Amino acid sequence: MQFSEKRNITRWFIIVASFFIVVLILWNTYNFFQIFKHEERSKMELWAKALTSVANANENSDLDLPFEIISKNTTIPIFITDRKDSIIDSNNIDEAIANDPIAVKTYFNSIKKDNKPIKIERSKNEYQLVYYGDSPLLNKLKYYPIALLLIIILFGAVVYNFFKATKMSTQNKLWAGMAKETAHQIGTPLSSLIGWLELLKLENVAESSLIEIEKDIHRLQTITDRFSKIGSEPILDKRDLIEETKNSLDYLQTRVSKQILFTFSAPDYPIYVALNPSLHSWTIENLVKNAIDAMRGKGHLDLSISTIGNRVKITITDTGKGIPKNQFNRVFEPGFTTKKRGWGLGLSLTKRIVQEYHKGRIKVAHSEIGKGTSIQISYNTTQKNLE
Repeated sequence: MQFSEKRNITRWFIIVASFFIVVLILWNTYNFFQIFKHEERSKMELWAKALTSVANANENSDLDLPFEIISKNTTIPIFITDRKDSIIDSNNIDEAIANDPIAVKTYFNSIKKDNKPIKIERSKNEYQLVYYGDSPLLNKLKYYPIALLLIIILFGAVVYNFFKATKMSTQNKLWAGMAKETAHQIGTPLSSLIGWLELLKLENVAESSLIEIEKDIHRLQTITDRFSKIGSEPILDKRDLIEETKNSLDYLQTRVSKQILFTFSAPDYPIYVALNPSLHSWTIENLVKNAIDAMRGKGHLDLSISTIGNRVKITITDTGKGIPKNQFNRVFEPGFTTKKRGWGLGLSLTKRIVQEYHKGRIKVAHSEIGKGTSIQISYNTTQKNLE
């Protein structure tokens, strides 16, 4: 507990420190931008004074310095207007804009918003205004905080995904460990049950009862085998998909509500795929039980198997409450459930068995609210390693 608390404190310290650094960088960038802007203002005021000196010069005036100041400005766009804002002259304007009167007017209106104009006195009642825009360097600097913020957001997203993946990996290891421990714990009483079953056979108990008990013991053995395979690479065998699926469906059919109408359809020839029988039966049972829950124990459940080329498809259709379209992918996420007491592990585990272990695909093929849902699994029927 102490280790967990220290780790949380460290995590929050890193988050707060990172946020403080980001704010500090943005604040310094803003100050840097303001300094540049102030310096450009000073340069333009000096440029306006030089222009005034040239305009008011006489034959004895020394104009070398004013001309040098004026000629040095090669980057800042300038418009000189009269008191009525009619453009008299311009400088450092792109040629494509300068040759288009409409573009010049639009550009001039945008520059007017950038900076306060500088007033040039010509006489007591006559003056001109110098409007200037930001230099290319200053314009680039405007977008630096945005670029920096995007980089930080991207970095934060990468760190978040890394921690999320690490957390999920830890959780997966925990679930795998719990599953294996569960299988180990079930093993002891299961061995005793097998022994008691042999004793009951000697006591002349009704054979029908013994058969059902034997089925349930076999079922417990299957469950134990499933849990023991979680977290490890299962062995795949060349199996008839139709037979394995039908066996799982038959077992469930005798143990659910009689108000569920089951139908099964498949080709009349075997379809061989690479399967682990124990995990495949778990897949079918999860999907069938999920469909029964969606129908609230009453309705029609259809399981069909079909082939297209070298692919085989298993489609399980129910007449339940349906799934909203925006949840088609979410239903397979760990922890997602619409049940009050659900853990949200059934479909996520099913997806893992289908895609990671059996190299197949699973999806919500179709669903309508209040009418039902079809979930489809597809496998490749050609397995090179099973020749």
